[in-house]
Amino acid sequence: MAHSVLITGGSSGIGRALVERFAREDFEVWFTYRTGEARARDVIASLPDRRVQAFHFDQGERSSHQALLAELPRHPDIAIFNAGLGSATVTAYAAEARADEDEALIRVNATGVLWLAQAVLPSMLDRGFGKLVFISSVLGGITQFAGFRLADGMGKAAVAFLARQMAAELAQAPVDVFAICPGATETPMLEASTLSAMAPDTRRAFVERLPKHRLAQPAEIAELACFLCSSQSRILHGAVLDASLGLGVHPGLVTG
Repeated sequence: MAHSVLITGGSSGIGRALVERFAREDFEVWFTYRTGEARARDVIASLPDRRVQAFHFDQGERSSHQALLAELPRHPDIAIFNAGLGSATVTAYAAEARADEDEALIRVNATGVLWLAQAVLPSMLDRGFGKLVFISSVLGGITQFAGFRLADGMGKAAVAFLARQMAAELAQAPVDVFAICPGATETPMLEASTLSAMAPDTRRAFVERLPKHRLAQPAEIAELACFLCSSQSRILHGAVLDASLGLGVHPGLVTG
């Protein structure tokens, strides 16, 4: 039987690239969405003859965790924690006050990830196999960017810490743990939070300042995640990987 993989936030951006990459490897792919039901249907339609299913999931609500676990065919062999809020999407998720938005960023991006990781781990230990791949961010997971939203960076830093701590606790267990920290990646979230507000000349200048003079692509992050879920990756257990094309070692390219 092929391994099953649960990918949270799989209807667009990096999540969709993850779904497509693992489906091509003939994994049994289960992915979640919160508001993008139409996009989720489109993902499934684009992968005919593949074993792909979509499930509604609100990572910030404890009852939704229980519902998801009850709905899945079984507990996954691999879990990729990709879902999260950004500065653009949190405004529609939380109440009007900025304090409510900050609380939502922490609850969804950090606490919800903790809840789900704790829920899927026991069955992996029982089976003697498992992979936990946390998608953090170069902001918080690797470095700091002056002027960026504190709660956003705090949530991503917590995810990177969670990966390191679980890796330490599972160092002699048959479950491998990793974190990936993308940088500026060409996704709808980056478009909504940053790029859409830029005039064409400003946007070109922004991209030109980035490492390698380009945005990272979701497919590149998906390729890395797929490798981490292979048998060859075990030597990297506990690694928090800077997948930012070098932005993590030179954040001043963006912040000045």
